[in-house]
Amino acid sequence: MGPDLLGRILARRLGDGTLLTARIVETEAYQQDDPASHSYRGRTNRTEVMFGPPGHAYVYFTYGMHHCVNVVTGSSGEGSAVLLRAAEPLEGLEEMARRRGTDDPRALCSGPGRLCQAMGIARNENGVDLVRGRELWLLEGSPVPASGIGVGPRVGITSGTERPWRFSVRGDRYVSRVRPAEPVRGSR
Repeated sequence: MGPDLLGRILARRLGDGTLLTARIVETEAYQQDDPASHSYRGRTNRTEVMFGPPGHAYVYFTYGMHHCVNVVTGSSGEGSAVLLRAAEPLEGLEEMARRRGTDDPRALCSGPGRLCQAMGIARNENGVDLVRGRELWLLEGSPVPASGIGVGPRVGITSGTERPWRFSVRGDRYVSRVRPAEPVRGSR
């Protein structure tokens, strides 16, 4: 499902009616048998949405400062989701720039925390139906052909690193530039 989200449009309507849209250019997949997944240890209050129906937003807060948004992709009862890592801003760039404190289009949504900050996505959107939503939803966009998709290791994890579940639009300037985390090594 990670590659299937590339090229789709994430849309967000703010309370004042402002429309923000961005084309998804980078994702990471996580499933229940994956030690890097939040669902690996089973259902918790935090992960309950991951076990719900597909097409809903799983939003979590990380490192005490960033929200991240995922799309639930598995069947009900299966803890699977795809993290939206980066997107190309399309509409509402002035509002995104205000929220991010920069007018560099590449720095608006290039990274999961930046994407959420630019689009005003926080824990309130956890569980939102991204198919039928009115404040946060996905549009079809233009799916990316397999030949245009790069595959590699996920970022910022130390377990499950052997799974090449990071997907991006090849050569896209909005893909995050973060390097994969190094495996944790024992102290000397």
